[in-house]
Amino acid sequence: MPAVGQIERKTQQRVVKLFREQLGYAHLGDWTDREGNANIEPELLRGWLTRRGVNDALITRALHILEKPPAIRARASTTATVLCTTCCATE
Repeated sequence: MPAVGQIERKTQQRVVKLFREQLGYAHLGDWTDREGNANIEPELLRGWLTRRGVNDALITRALHILEKPPAIRARASTTATVLCTTCCATE
């Protein structure tokens, strides 16, 4: 592995450790080679938001925005900010 790759991997490991040990997140493992791997896991996110009492319409809208290509998603950033604020306000 190139030196840059090794540095990046060590950084990723530190971030995972922080999220697990300090923030209480569960680590689902390295999904690099997992079939269907994606940056957003819609069903996991939907379940997490549902358990926190977020309105289903807001969840659906947020997932719709997050699943768009980045260029299109950037135009919807104002809506996403409103949704995030609304979702976070329920906690």
